[in-house]
Amino acid sequence: MSDELLVVRCQLGERDALAELVRTWHKPVWTYVRRMLDAERADDVTQEVWVAVLRGLPRLKESGRFAPWLFTIARRAVADRLRAEYAQPPPETQPQPAGPQGDAFEAALDRAELVGALSALPVRERDVLALFYLEDFSLEDCALICGVPVGTVKSRLNRARRLLSEHLTRKGYGHELA
Repeated sequence: MSDELLVVRCQLGERDALAELVRTWHKPVWTYVRRMLDAERADDVTQEVWVAVLRGLPRLKESGRFAPWLFTIARRAVADRLRAEYAQPPPETQPQPAGPQGDAFEAALDRAELVGALSALPVRERDVLALFYLEDFSLEDCALICGVPVGTVKSRLNRARRLLSEHLTRKGYGHELA
């Protein structure tokens, strides 16, 4: 069943349609939020997103634009959480215990390096990068979700790629990025 039909059914008060929308879109929303935050915060923020969807669904005028509307809500929820956390003093870091050695350790380091590089990107660039490359939204939908012109999305994607490349090059991964 199409999202558009599910949205209309939700707006008519059908609980089964809402359950189907949540089943269909919960994982993509959580994955997007997780790419912006850690897993624990992603669970909380995703729950906030669905509460906002439940409240706002009756007012959604273009039922065919559900996905961009949903990800706009998710983006705003992430931004709100980050804004609230940036206002708090940073927590003290604990020293990490020595980990396993070998190929698994190297793979974990490579993944940690990539995750670190992504999280080091400015939020706007990370946001657009996640929406475009990881959630497969078009440039136009990214622009709609972020509330900016398509040209701004393109420039943020370009900057995100450049910053990611520079970070990984500094860490010794440059020869693989060329």
